[in-house]
Amino acid sequence: MSFKSGFVAIIGRPNAGKSTLLNFILGEKISIVSRKPQTTRNVIRGVKNLPGAQVVFIDTPGLHRPKGLLNEFMVKGALSAVKDVDCVVYLLDSTKGSGEEEEFILENLKTVRCPVILAINKVDAVEKQKLLPLIERFSKEFSFKDIIPISALTGDGVGALMDCVEKTLPEGPKYFPEDELTDQPERFIVAEMIREKIFRLTQEEVPYSTAVMVEEFKEREGKNLIYIRAMIAVERDSQKAIIIGKKGDMLKKIGSDARTDIESLLQAKVFLELFVKVEKEWTKKKGTLKEFGYE
Repeated sequence: MSFKSGFVAIIGRPNAGKSTLLNFILGEKISIVSRKPQTTRNVIRGVKNLPGAQVVFIDTPGLHRPKGLLNEFMVKGALSAVKDVDCVVYLLDSTKGSGEEEEFILENLKTVRCPVILAINKVDAVEKQKLLPLIERFSKEFSFKDIIPISALTGDGVGALMDCVEKTLPEGPKYFPEDELTDQPERFIVAEMIREKIFRLTQEEVPYSTAVMVEEFKEREGKNLIYIRAMIAVERDSQKAIIIGKKGDMLKKIGSDARTDIESLLQAKVFLELFVKVEKEWTKKKGTLKEFGYE
């Protein structure tokens, strides 16, 4: 029996559920999620091993018409991810339907040469009679390999999506060892887990003006303890005050919530030290964006 393998990009508008879908497929949390749009900033790869195949999924930032340097980086990353893949899963938010973001995505899909599967997400949150018009509308807009209603949250329809994805893959080797879930280093995932808590716990412009860098990551021998020191960068003094909170309460909450996820990921006790630094208008400076890992 031949073995299949390949790369599959998951694309969609901001907050369509791409990271939730990837985490459900893998059975582990490697991609951060929040209810706020544009949570994912970097391209993240997750590896799913099946009896006869290995699928390397690529979670991408939400596609939208970009405004500002950071948004341009995010959209360029998402669009470049679909260039050399074997399949694209276009995740459509059924609660939002069509709009400017969908027009932008469909416009860019015209240059894609591999099969594209339309996965209509959040079917658990809409009435079933609203799905048929969506299916009819999008089937006229693009020649999809298949159209599959799913819920990334509950897993409804994800099995059918995986079957369809596997059928599109060519014969090939295993690109990653079976015990490897992602090609991202632990430092990156740790920083993302901290940033996720900022997205969940702060409001308005604060999470969008925040970057996280892990500056120290040391294992204390014989103690099963990992010491992590991370810097949270913001653009203004007022944002720093919000991140720290009254008597440091917000920073403690961010650290406590993040440490729980990090310990689950690393399977070890973690001592997490956070500090906040003001980097004025870092989202508008190419040099600082590159320093923070946004190239």
